[in-house]
Amino acid sequence: MSEASVHGVVHLRAAGVSLLLSIEDGRLPVVSHWGGDLGALGASELDDVLRANAAPNASNGVDRPLPVALLPEAWTGWTGSPGLAGHRSGSSWSPRLTVVALRASVGAGSVTAGDVGPLETCAGRRAGGLVLVEARDDEAGLAVRLDVELTEQGVLRARATVTNLLAESYVVDDVLLALPLPPVATEVLDLAGRWATERIPQRHPFGVGMLLREGRHGRTGADATLVLVAGTQGFGFRGGQVWGLHVAWSGNHRTFAERAFTGERLLGGGELLLPGEVELGMDESYRTPWLYGSYGDGMDDLAHRFHAFLRARPTHPSTLRPVTFNVWEAVYFDHDPERLHALAELSAKVGVERFVLDDGWFHGRRHDRTGLGDWFVDAEVWPDGLSGLADHVHGLGMQFGLWFEPEMVNPDSELFRAHPDWALQVPGRLPVTARHQQVLDVANPETAAYLRERIVSIVRECGVDYIKWDHNRDLVDAGTSRTGRASVHEQTLAIYALLDEIRATCPGLEIESCSSGGARVDLEILQRTDRVWASDCIDAHERQRIQRWTAQLLPPELVGAHIGAARAHTTGRTQDLSFRAATAVFGHLGIEWDLTAAGEDELEELAAWIAFGKQVRTLVHTGTTVRADLDGEVWLHGVVSPSRDEALYAVVMLGRPVTWPPGRLVLPGLDPHRLYDVSSAGPAADAVHDPRVYPAWWATGVRMTGAALLAAGLQMPALNPDQAALVHVKDVAP
Repeated sequence: MSEASVHGVVHLRAAGVSLLLSIEDGRLPVVSHWGGDLGALGASELDDVLRANAAPNASNGVDRPLPVALLPEAWTGWTGSPGLAGHRSGSSWSPRLTVVALRASVGAGSVTAGDVGPLETCAGRRAGGLVLVEARDDEAGLAVRLDVELTEQGVLRARATVTNLLAESYVVDDVLLALPLPPVATEVLDLAGRWATERIPQRHPFGVGMLLREGRHGRTGADATLVLVAGTQGFGFRGGQVWGLHVAWSGNHRTFAERAFTGERLLGGGELLLPGEVELGMDESYRTPWLYGSYGDGMDDLAHRFHAFLRARPTHPSTLRPVTFNVWEAVYFDHDPERLHALAELSAKVGVERFVLDDGWFHGRRHDRTGLGDWFVDAEVWPDGLSGLADHVHGLGMQFGLWFEPEMVNPDSELFRAHPDWALQVPGRLPVTARHQQVLDVANPETAAYLRERIVSIVRECGVDYIKWDHNRDLVDAGTSRTGRASVHEQTLAIYALLDEIRATCPGLEIESCSSGGARVDLEILQRTDRVWASDCIDAHERQRIQRWTAQLLPPELVGAHIGAARAHTTGRTQDLSFRAATAVFGHLGIEWDLTAAGEDELEELAAWIAFGKQVRTLVHTGTTVRADLDGEVWLHGVVSPSRDEALYAVVMLGRPVTWPPGRLVLPGLDPHRLYDVSSAGPAADAVHDPRVYPAWWATGVRMTGAALLAAGLQMPALNPDQAALVHVKDVAP
C-alpha cells in the first residue's frame, strides 16, 4: 500500500451497535457513524452511507471541508481542539499524518472494504472487531498508531501511540481522541462532587463551545465526571439516545464535549499532561489511556454495555462477593486486640465472611499525623504481631483483610526522616501537606522496592486475603527530585506496575481501590483491583445517590456498600436499620459499625439482613441494573436477572413529596410475555403492616403479567423519609 493511496472502510457491529470507520486519501480515520446498528451492509452500500453523510460546504471555511478525524488535526482546517499537540523546541508543532497501514480483524456481521489488511490477533471473535491504523509524518519525524475496538458487548474503545522518529527530542503536550455525535445530541450530563458527597449529576445544553472537565488531582478525583453523557433532549435512564465517554486513567485527565460553529459535535478526552512530563527521545513512544465509549437507548442501556464488558473480563471476580466487615468506624485508631477479637466474633455471628483491619496497626500509628510509611506491625499494640488476630479471624471461618496507604508518607515517620528525597516535590521545596501527608515517588525504583517488599512480607506473614488500598490526598507540586520534572504521569504508571507485581507475587490476593472514598474509580485501576470504595460516607440517604450514579459505569458487585451505625458518622443523620441495609444489599455488601455497642435485637435484625443479602447476591451481582425515571423524592431501582425470570426492586423515599401517597409505579426491565408472582421482600416482609402505609397486596402478594407490571404498575407503600421497601418478582413456573 502506498502512503498516498490508502483507502478503507471498516464496519464493526456488536450488540445492537455499529461503528463505521473510514479512511480516504490516506488521511487519519474518521468515525463516520457510532450509534445504532446499521444492519448488514455490502461495500457499495457502505459507500452510499458515507456519501449520504458528507456535509455541504456552507461554513465559509476551507474550500474543501474535511471531516474531523478520530485524532483531530489542525491542518485540515479544524479550528477546535487538536488531537496531537507537541513540538521540538517550537518546530514540528502541526503534524500532517498519512496512513501507511490499515489492518482489521472483524467478527460476525462486520465487514471491511478497500485497502484493509488482515489482523490475526482477534480472529474467531463473534462480533465487533479491532482496527489498527499506522500513520506517519516523516517531515515532522512522528509516527502514530491508533487502536480502535468495538467489543462484543458493543463498547467502543480507542487509544493512540505517538513515536518520535528523530534524534531530536519531541515534547508531547496533548494527545486527545474525539468521537463524533449526530445533531440529535443536544444535552450533556456530567457528575460533580467532593469528599463524602460524590456523584452529583448536572445537566447542560450542548451549546457551541466546549464543556471541559479537567482532573488535576493526580488521581481520578471525587469530582470526576466518571461518564460524560450526551444525548437527545430530556434523555433519562429508560429512554432517549445517549452516548457516553469514560477516560480510563487514574491520574490527571481531560474529558470534554465540544460543538463547533460548523456543526460538529464531539465527545473526547485523554490524559492531562503537566508541562514537560513526556519528552520522547528517538524511537521512544507515548501511549494514551483507553478512551471508552458506550451508546444506548437511555442511560441504563448505556450502562449495561459497560457492565457486560467488565463482567466478560477474565480478571472479573468470579466467586461470590464475601460479606465484609471493616473496623474503621467501629474503632478508628484505637486498636485494642481484645476488642478487635470480640468484634471478629460478633462479625462471624451475624454472617460476615471477610474481616478487615483498617488504619492504625503499624508503627507509631495512634492518629493520622504520624507513622504513615513505616509498614511494620506496631509491637506496642500488637506484641505478638498480627498473626494472632489473623489466625482468630481465619478460625472463625472468615477472610482477613488489612488496610494500606502505600503511596503516602507522614513527615513524622522513620521512612521520611531517612528518605526525604523519596517524596514528590518541586526541587527546593516540599508541597503543602494534606491530611499531614506527603506523596511518595513510587516511580523511584528504591521506593517501589521498599513498598513491594513490605506489603508482600506482611501479606505472607499474616495470611492476608484482601487489601484495602487507600490514597487520601491530591498530588500537588508532584515533581520528582530525581529529574526535577513533573511526575504525575510517571507516578500513575508506577502505581499500576506496583499493583501488578504484588498481585503476581501474591496470587489470590484481592485489592480494593479506596481513595478518600470514591476518588480513584476508573476502568484502568479496575484492571488491577476487585472492587472500589464508592465513598467514605455510608449514610444511606447519601449512598442512594452515590450508588445510583456510580452504576453508570460499574456493576453492583464492584462497588463496596456497607451498613453503618444508626447515626451516620459523616452526616449525623439517624436512620432505621432496614433503610441502611436495603441500601447496602444493592452493592458488595458489608458492615462498618461497632457491633459491641449494638443491642441483641439489632444484632438479630442485622443477621437477618446479612442472610437476605447472601440469598439475593447472585441476582444482584449478575443481573441487569434498572433505574426508573422518577422526579422528586421517590426513587425506584433494582436488578433483573439475565433471563428476566427474577428481579429485586427497591422503592426509596428520600424526602416528603408534594402529593401523597406515591401512587402506582411500574417495574422496569421485565419480560412482558411472562407471568410473575410479586411479593414484598426482606427480613420484615412477613411482619404485620399498617394498612395506612402499605397497599392491600403487600401482605399477600399479587400475580401479574410482565406487560401489566411494565404498563400499569402497582401501588407502593406510603413510606416516611429515609425509608425503603423491597419488592421481589419471580416468574410463575410453567
